[in-house]
Amino acid sequence: MGVTTYTHETTTPVAPTRLFKALVVDSDILIPKLMPQVKNIEAEGDGSIKKMNFVEGSPIKYLKHKIHVVDDKNLVTKYSMIEGDVLGDKLESISYDLKFEAHGNGGCVCKSITEYHTKGDYVLKDEEHNEGQKQGMELFKIVEAYLLENPTVYA
Repeated sequence: MGVTTYTHETTTPVAPTRLFKALVVDSDILIPKLMPQVKNIEAEGDGSIKKMNFVEGSPIKYLKHKIHVVDDKNLVTKYSMIEGDVLGDKLESISYDLKFEAHGNGGCVCKSITEYHTKGDYVLKDEEHNEGQKQGMELFKIVEAYLLENPTVYA
């Protein structure tokens, strides 16, 4: 098994606490509301496993994440994608480490570290990461736009 790591930073005019609450704490409710391709997000077991189900006809049926850390004091979350169509037969898991920090005039910078844990001797291609990053940024931009349009939500 190999590990390939990528880092990324994104800035936004949205306050870090609002973005953290929307993307992390309340994601089970907000993401299906904002993204019509997501049918629902359900917690399994003690709540540390989250299964995101997609609507019929979507290229992805579901994604399952294991939540390792949700630190609402330091605005940090760590979780891993442990199951789902995205992993295919070449990836064991994908780990995410996100931190939301104050930046500029009330905005924030979101810092992420993504680790791809591959099966066997498979080497991840940059294009594969870039596609995943693109989809993650699409979600980020949708939530950002919603928060900018609704300044009292999660305030």
